[in-house]
Amino acid sequence: MSAAHPPRAEVLIDLSAVRHNVGLLAARAAESGAETMAVVKADGYGHGAAPVARAAVEAGASWLGTASLAEALDLRDAGITVRLLSWLDTTGVDFTPGIASDIELSVSSVQELARVADAAGRAGRTARVHLKIDTGLSRNGCPAYAWPDLVKAAAAEPDVDVVAIWSHLACADEPGHPSIDMQANRFATAYAVAREAGLRPLRHLANSAATLTRPDLHFDIVRPGIAVYGLNPVAQPEQLRPAMTFRSSVVLTKRIEAGESVSYGHTWTARRDTTLALVPVGYADGVPRTLSGRMSVWLWGSRRPVVGRVCMDQLVVDCGDDEPPLGAEVVLFGTGEVGEPTATEWAETIGTIDYEIVTGMYRPRVRRRFIGEAGRR
Repeated sequence: MSAAHPPRAEVLIDLSAVRHNVGLLAARAAESGAETMAVVKADGYGHGAAPVARAAVEAGASWLGTASLAEALDLRDAGITVRLLSWLDTTGVDFTPGIASDIELSVSSVQELARVADAAGRAGRTARVHLKIDTGLSRNGCPAYAWPDLVKAAAAEPDVDVVAIWSHLACADEPGHPSIDMQANRFATAYAVAREAGLRPLRHLANSAATLTRPDLHFDIVRPGIAVYGLNPVAQPEQLRPAMTFRSSVVLTKRIEAGESVSYGHTWTARRDTTLALVPVGYADGVPRTLSGRMSVWLWGSRRPVVGRVCMDQLVVDCGDDEPPLGAEVVLFGTGEVGEPTATEWAETIGTIDYEIVTGMYRPRVRRRFIGEAGRR
């Protein structure tokens, strides 16, 4: 890790790790004859959508996926030209700029299809759409009872080209869960209905977990999300490399006597004389308050416990008889390679998922810096 002093709070994004991960995933998909769509929604899961998208394309992704049309248009504005799918917007969104920018759109209902077709007419070009079937997640997607009407309407719409049908798995991160095969069977039925309506669509179903564990579900395109960023959704060894490191620095040290307490509520009291290090990050910067008394950091060559409550702007580290220098690097989470905490460890400690941890790191006071860019160290 760099010995350079970080700012108040910083996330380092290692784009070489992104390229490594996408290369691994794309190779896995290619074994099944599938292309790779790297999902870069939510500003690249908090990692920076455009730089991650470029790294993913360099590593073999031929598609990109976003949730909103605005996210997709931002990628086009950044000069990214690969095939791009957007899949969830409000009813008031105008699809015309997306169609004009060659962004492919997901459609889950006849009403949505009509809005896309209308926008295509105004754009003066055919809209490329991916019809989404709900196979059991019960979120977005067309329910099975409405699917025949949707595919027939789409097949008959002159301003629409149906590129693909797709769905999303509910429990792929639990290999062997019976819902996976149930959803796959429903997806097969939906595909047969689409074919009967005269469509010849591509198919995509596999998320990160299914990309890693279910090659039979790769079909034509896989859609890895969290694995792009080096976080493994399944409990099996993979050579994924976490791309994000969250760090700060020591701004003050002080010696306290046994019996003195730390932070709001005096939830921690020193059992012996000890040295405390103050770190200027807190829950306003992405450190969950629920980690109070349950976390450690990597500081001056070892793990050290955070004591007392995590505050809005600061936390306190117990350094025992060591006294780290002012400006010493504090790694709150990273790759885990040298023993530092990881985003996954944070998530498991507080009962959430590491997706939430990294996505939540896009904060006004947290500077984002990219390393490992193509052609650079």
